[in-house]
Formats: sequence, structure tokens, C-alpha cells
Amino acid sequence: MGAHHRAMTFLARPEPLPHPRLRAVLRWLLAVIYIAFGIVHLRSAPGFLAIMPAWVPYPLEVVLFTGVCEILGGFGLLIPRLRWISGVMLALYAVGVYPANLHHAFGDVTVGGLPSSWWYHGPRLAFQPVFVWWALFAGGVISWPFKQEPKP
Repeated sequence: MGAHHRAMTFLARPEPLPHPRLRAVLRWLLAVIYIAFGIVHLRSAPGFLAIMPAWVPYPLEVVLFTGVCEILGGFGLLIPRLRWISGVMLALYAVGVYPANLHHAFGDVTVGGLPSSWWYHGPRLAFQPVFVWWALFAGGVISWPFKQEPKP
């Protein structure tokens, strides 16, 4: 058996995922959110430079790259063959941008158009793990915390 076949077998789900309607609604909603944010990142890239930690090299290129990742990940969730890997990559993306969110919250960074209070930063930081879960659930990677539906 070739490496490609083993990889595709590993990625393929032998049985339907539980909660297909909930998963579909969350998938479409997350896809729309990521595509919209990706467009904003591309159209307003210089505005995001202030929240980039100083240790990030090529900050403008990173902002543009994150916009492209958001758009591709959002569309990938809507394509069945790409759904699983898109869910994994968007979860990793949410973890990867967390340092910028922390820098924005704790670095006394002001960005035009964004609130600077903890009414904004607190929920944003707390919600980031939800975005990780959401991408994994919408991508069909996990079913947690839902139990498998009983088989007839």
C-alpha cells in the first residue's frame, strides 16, 4: 500500500459524523467568519501591524499571509475533501495568532477602530480556545463534547 493511499485512508472517516446539522451550521458560520476576517486582513493589513509582537519577522507579510490562510481555511471547510485538513489548520492558526492577541491586550496597544478595554480583550482572549474547538468540530476532526449518536 502506497504512502498516499495510507494517508487518504487515515483521513477518511468510515462512518458518518454525529450531529450533521449542527456541524453544517457551525461549519458555514465559521467559514463566513474566517473568509470575512481574511478579507479584512488583506484590505487593511497595515492596521494590524500594531498588534504584532516585535519578535515576529516581516510583520506586514505575516498579516497578509494570515489573511490568505483565513480565506483558504474558510473555503476549505466547505469542500468535503479539504474539510478535515482545513479544520486542523484553522485550529493551529487560532493557536498561532494567540501571541498577537495577547500582545494587543497586554501591550497597551491601540488600534484604530478596535476597543481597548477589557470588555473587548477579556472575551476575545477567553474565546480563542473556542475557535480551536470550533474549527476541529466543524472540520469533522472531533465530536467532543457530543456523544456518538446511537446506531439503528
